[in-house]
Amino acid sequence: MPNIKSSIRSVKTDAERRAKNAPIKAGVRNAARKVDASVANNAKEEAQANLVAASGLIDKAARKGIVHKNAASRKKSRLAKKVNAMA
Repeated sequence: MPNIKSSIRSVKTDAERRAKNAPIKAGVRNAARKVDASVANNAKEEAQANLVAASGLIDKAARKGIVHKNAASRKKSRLAKKVNAMA
């Protein structure tokens, strides 16, 4: 534990921020896993539906500043690439 007052406060706010961001990041990862699973099962329509849902979650995380906008774009691009390669 830090001794400096501002450092003590920052430890507390870091923990609060981490607790708030963790479920959103987990939701993005789970959505990406659903897309990957659909691609693995060759379920094209399901994969496209999951891609739309995942893209929405990724965009929302980027808007809230939880994921950097370029990282969000990269994640969406990689998922779309997998879905489009199914054809």
